[in-house]
Amino acid sequence: MPKHNRCLPLAAVILLLILQPSAIGHPPTNTPITRFQNYLRIYTAHPNPDYNTAVNYLTSFARTIPTLQIQTLHFTTPDKPLLLLTWPGSNPSLPSVLLNSHLDSVPAESSKWLHEPFEAHISPDGEIYARGAQDDKCIGMQYLEAIKELEINFHYSPTRTVHICYVPEEEVGGFDGMARLVKSEEFKKLKVGFVLDEGQASTTDQFRIFYADRSPWHVVIKATGEPGHGSRMYDNSAMENMMKSIEVITKFRENQFDLVKAGLAAPSEVISVNPVFLKAGIPSPTGFVMNMQPSEAEAGFDIRQPPTADPDLIRNRIAEEWAPEWRNMTYEITEKGTLKDFMGRPLMTATNDSNPWWPIFKQAVEAAGGKLAKPEILTSTTDARFMRQMGIPTFGFSPMKNTPILLHDHNEHLKDSVYLEGIQVYESIIRSLSSFDNASFRY
Repeated sequence: MPKHNRCLPLAAVILLLILQPSAIGHPPTNTPITRFQNYLRIYTAHPNPDYNTAVNYLTSFARTIPTLQIQTLHFTTPDKPLLLLTWPGSNPSLPSVLLNSHLDSVPAESSKWLHEPFEAHISPDGEIYARGAQDDKCIGMQYLEAIKELEINFHYSPTRTVHICYVPEEEVGGFDGMARLVKSEEFKKLKVGFVLDEGQASTTDQFRIFYADRSPWHVVIKATGEPGHGSRMYDNSAMENMMKSIEVITKFRENQFDLVKAGLAAPSEVISVNPVFLKAGIPSPTGFVMNMQPSEAEAGFDIRQPPTADPDLIRNRIAEEWAPEWRNMTYEITEKGTLKDFMGRPLMTATNDSNPWWPIFKQAVEAAGGKLAKPEILTSTTDARFMRQMGIPTFGFSPMKNTPILLHDHNEHLKDSVYLEGIQVYESIIRSLSSFDNASFRY
């Protein structure tokens, strides 16, 4: 759809309808909004995401943009495709720009939604309800819509090559998706100099921008002790030791949270520790045996550390305070990512003039009528960390302002006008980044 048609004032829209009476009662079926809805309707939720249908749909749309080159890669199994699109630049010697999004989404409990999660229902006020509306099928389609607009309606050709990547498995860690791609020969050939990945919605009139992610650890703590009658007071029983451990961990969590409450740190700048499961007790046909103390207890914790944290301090704290061996406790740490890049530097992308991509990106957003909020560390984790580990400057960005943050929530939705504005923002960003002529910069 031409840019000027998307932004017509209401009076002009009414006039068009008067001049084209045949359109009344027959809404367009091939618009940016309907194409977005069609993508949202593809079932891509875990544990059984339909990646191939999603890739086929995106490929079909990509073919409407004449110069796009299309590759489908398989690093593991045929049911986990990775789609790579390339918009060739006039100077392929320059480092390229990569726009990334993921194909998969988290599950949705239909009974908790106002509308079916994969129906892509649009309400009278323009809210599109669907799993993936914000996380992150929106940006995946906006990339293509923006490039189509630039090439077909503005006849723009990039100087730098632009790649658009659609990866599987991000919601379950990215290890069979982006983690595989960045280690491949195919990735080396892309000569990537800068990456945009997903961000989050902003509840204000400023777009949020993320220069780092927190790294997740999954920690399971086990306690053992002598079983016995529920009436007896045992020393160092399994439940007693587990309760002591939880008390110490809770105190650490409170201390970190106090920094946030006092305004001394953002939620993403502290180490979060959240309990996610607790297993103990002897099952019975009606629940649990109430007059018997168990010999084992187990608890799981989700830990998120900013790139400024020292992971050795947390390892020592777990070993000495949270699960000490002398209290009959053991633990297992599963590190879901590193805090350092391949040169041992914190996984952060600079947001100042030391990073030539930063002013170009910032100016492009402003040229589209937007404004960036203070750069943040993302509280969660995205595929951006895999690019940062390679030393590639990477920002997390999803152009959604004045929008509630609903990723992974019930009734995830995105307003149609916010989605359309995002396309215009990406038009400005892609044009600016792809014409940026500093050939030498790279981390």
